[in-house]
Amino acid sequence: MRGPATGAARTLVAGVGNIFLGDDGFGVETVRRLAREDLPPHVEVADVGVRGVHLAYQVLDGWDTLVLVDVTARGGPPGTLYLIDATADREGSGPPAVPLDGHRMTPDAVLALLDTLCAGTGAAPPRRIAVVGCEPACLDEGIGLSPQVAAAVPGAVRMVTDLVERESAVRSPIRRTP
Repeated sequence: MRGPATGAARTLVAGVGNIFLGDDGFGVETVRRLAREDLPPHVEVADVGVRGVHLAYQVLDGWDTLVLVDVTARGGPPGTLYLIDATADREGSGPPAVPLDGHRMTPDAVLALLDTLCAGTGAAPPRRIAVVGCEPACLDEGIGLSPQVAAAVPGAVRMVTDLVERESAVRSPIRRTP
């Protein structure tokens, strides 16, 4: 893991998924490889696995950008990579009711919990939230990615590093929480 430096726009890259459910381990494997990359010091790479509630609280630490890396079933061929701007989907929406189930915290549930936590604490959510997703081939019990998803991991690493570089060029104003 790399810790963020002060003064720079802070980015958290979080790998989400369950390594015991085949391709659901995509996010975890991608951030494992990202940890070997030469990323700016204000970028933190975290393997959150299935600890979604932990991730929601970690995001309250004042990140400018949150990048979630996870499998994303959107109907494409297995191994297809997606870059989804989750910020646009969330703008203007109030905090939804969130059923708390620490064992089933999908990224959308984490983001909904984040909205609830921010509303309750006065903390500011990230300025930008992106999802780097991969179309799964198999989510059955078992360790290891399918060949299609394993082949997509290097592309996902490039996608995240490109995104981090673009986001590093954008400096957001300092946020103060009451």
